[in-house]
Formats: sequence, C-alpha cells, structure tokens
Amino acid sequence: MSAFLLRLVARRVGLALLSLLLVSAMVFAITAVLPGDAATEQLGQDATPEAVAALREQLGLGQSVPVRYAHWLGRLVQGDFGRSMVSDATVSELLSSRLPNSLRLAAVTAAISIPLALVLGILAAVRRGSWFDRAVSMGTVAIVSVPEFLVATIAVLVFAVHLRWLPALSYASDISSLGQMLRAFAMPVLTLCCVTVAQMLRMTRAALIDQLEAPYIEMVRLKGATGARLVLAHALPNAIGPIANAVALSMSYLLGGVIVVETIFNYPGVSKLMVDGVAQRDIPLVQACTMIFCAGYLVLVMLADLCGILANPRLRHRR
Repeated sequence: MSAFLLRLVARRVGLALLSLLLVSAMVFAITAVLPGDAATEQLGQDATPEAVAALREQLGLGQSVPVRYAHWLGRLVQGDFGRSMVSDATVSELLSSRLPNSLRLAAVTAAISIPLALVLGILAAVRRGSWFDRAVSMGTVAIVSVPEFLVATIAVLVFAVHLRWLPALSYASDISSLGQMLRAFAMPVLTLCCVTVAQMLRMTRAALIDQLEAPYIEMVRLKGATGARLVLAHALPNAIGPIANAVALSMSYLLGGVIVVETIFNYPGVSKLMVDGVAQRDIPLVQACTMIFCAGYLVLVMLADLCGILANPRLRHRR
C-alpha cells in the first residue's frame, strides 16, 4: 500500500472520529433540552419538591450543560456509559442484553437483502430496457415510496390478522428451534428487506449501467468478450466502489428502519430500548443508544469510502 493511500485512509478515519465527536456534542445538547424531568419521571407526579430537588442533585442534573458534557464524554471514551436513571442498572448491562438481538436482526436482513439486491440489480443492468428491467424499476420506486411503518402495518394485517401464518409480535428470547427463529424474524426481516433491497438494487443498477456504457467496455467487446465474462470480469470490478457505497448507505438506512420495526413488532432490541428510554426520560440510556447508532452509521460510511478508494486503481497505485 502506497504512502499516499495510507494518508488518504488515515484522513478518512480522522474525519470519521471528528464527526463522531461533533455528533456526541449534538446528542448531548438535544437530550439536555428534552421536555420533562428524569427525577420527576422516576419519583412520580406526587413527589414533593424537596425529594425531586434531592434526586436531581444526586443525578447531577443541577450542574451546567458543559460540565455535564465534559464528564459524560470522559466516561464515554473509557467505555463507561453511566447508569440508568430509571432502573439504576448500568447502561452497559442493559445494552448487553439487547444489542445481540439487534445485531442478529441486522445480520439476517443483510444476509438476505444484499445478495438479492445485487443479483436483481446486475440482471436489470444487463437487460436494461427489457420488460424485466421496467418491472424491477417500477417495483423499486413503489417500494421506496412506502415508509417502513406502513409496510409493517400491511404485513401485520395480511400475515398475522387475515392469514394467521405469523405472530404479530416478535419475541427473540423464545427461540429454541429453526421454526421458531423463522417465525420470530419473518415479519421484521420482511419489512426491512423491502426498503433496503429496493435502494441497493437501484444504485447497483445505475453503477453497473454507467460502467457498461464506458468506452473501455466497447474495446472489450471488440476483443471478443461477451456475456457473463464481460460483466463479471470487466464491468463489475470497476463498479465495486459505487456498489459498496450503495450497500453501506442501505445498511446505514437499516439502522433507522430498525427503530420503527422493533417498536411495531415489540422486538427486544436496542431501538426498542431507546424508545422506552425516551418515554421514561432516561437520558444516559438514550445517549448511549444514539451514539451506538451514530457510530454504526459512520463506520459503514467509512468502510464504503475505503472500499471505493481501494477499488480505484488510480488511487491505489498513486505515489
């Protein structure tokens, strides 16, 4: 790897860390001005002002926002997310019980959506202008136009209410066999795949068509390369950068879609935990969950950027 490429990669990593620092300041500022009060939520509306004031002092809510941010950031860098204001358990313990469920849901969705989107996108690009391409394009536009909560609601009405094939709620803790796993993940994965597949498919198709219309492809055709060899050996490697960006953006979009899906299906993941934390004004829990989502988004975008850099021969061999 050349020195120029190492500097480029280091610059991308540094920008990602700087972005994460700015995001942490924004997250803390937004959670600091949330309506409501954690002490009142914890003690109830009938608590005396003296009890509320004492609890606010115990929780450190009486300090200024910059001081609280500095203390919180220092603990965050050390891996300490603080304690929950509601359950008094450490935020790390709460996250450790929910994070595997969210990662499992994201992994199953990615394992299904990425290959499906890539195959359909490549076929649509190769057969551009055909009935297959038109049908896929219209289907993706229609799916992208529908928000996740509506897809989830329709899925519940069709598969849970009318057909009664699947449960309306998803309980990841009850999985003990393959059949139970399929029933638990079918509805959330179906909802998430609808949007992620459509987005990746469109961007994969556009990136591959751009390469197939490039001048070097005409030269490859004149040399006798046709069919799968033309696409897989020549056009597809040069489209890896844009396709990697498409996959990363779709997977980062999956992080936002998970919030809606976990809430609707009552799936015990980090997103559901964050929604409950917002309702209970559990500020340390909300801050930790938000930072996890932001860090995941930045990591995915950075990996896509690095894939684009490494896939570019002009950058890879530059001194």
